[in-house]
Amino acid sequence: MNDFEKLRSVILRQISSRLFSVRMAIMLPILILFIPGMAWGFSDPDIMLPGGITPSSATEVMFYTSLGIVFGATMCAVLLSFDGVSRDRASGVLEIKLSQPMARSHQSIALVMGHWLAILIPIWILWGISFLIVKYRIGDWPSFADLLASFISVALILLWYVLFSLIASSHAREQGTSIAFGVGVWFLFTFLWALVTTMVAFASGVSIGEENDPKWIDLEGVLDLFSPNGVFHHLLETRLDDVDRGVSPITTWIVAIIWSVLPWYWFTSRMKTIQP
Repeated sequence: MNDFEKLRSVILRQISSRLFSVRMAIMLPILILFIPGMAWGFSDPDIMLPGGITPSSATEVMFYTSLGIVFGATMCAVLLSFDGVSRDRASGVLEIKLSQPMARSHQSIALVMGHWLAILIPIWILWGISFLIVKYRIGDWPSFADLLASFISVALILLWYVLFSLIASSHAREQGTSIAFGVGVWFLFTFLWALVTTMVAFASGVSIGEENDPKWIDLEGVLDLFSPNGVFHHLLETRLDDVDRGVSPITTWIVAIIWSVLPWYWFTSRMKTIQP
């Protein structure tokens, strides 16, 4: 068996163990509620969002539905992968795995891909169902470019949170510490980042929350590049014609690549030096 076959075998085992776990069975109803459920609600022709906004296209509806990804799918990614390393380390299995004739860099790839695909597969299915719901409700279907950008954006934000959780798991010797760190990072970027933006705006003398103030819009757009949730929204906004927060699509995609490469490099480096 060559290295590629070993890598594929380990990835498939990781996907199978996570995808068909009790943990996933518990999370699935939550994901259904957060993603197709929100798509159904936001695609109501009579809906009126704050600010008098009424979504008129499938791309706009799915942009608002992405709240389900931010609040539901990312938390499920954390809960699915928080013990990806710490569980094996606590039980002594990690020492056996690392002693196998397989490079540690390949084992780290298998861990990332296995956990990522295990959460990505059901989320992509639910995301696709959401597009069908929107098509049924408002009779609109996005362009291929909009569809592609949407699915890639969802895949990237899930990858980022899986990497955060695996990094925490690789540093923690106890599963409690690992999940605390993963949930803490999720809580920071999901709820507290708005507070960070407000504090920076206050220190800079920018009017807080003024949607018609270009300075506030630009500041919020730039600070969102330092948050995975913010980058995710920037990626989706590249397909909306009437949204401009002072960040070009090229910059957004470059930052998205950085958010993907640096944590992955950190985790791979950690796996090369970790002691069971």
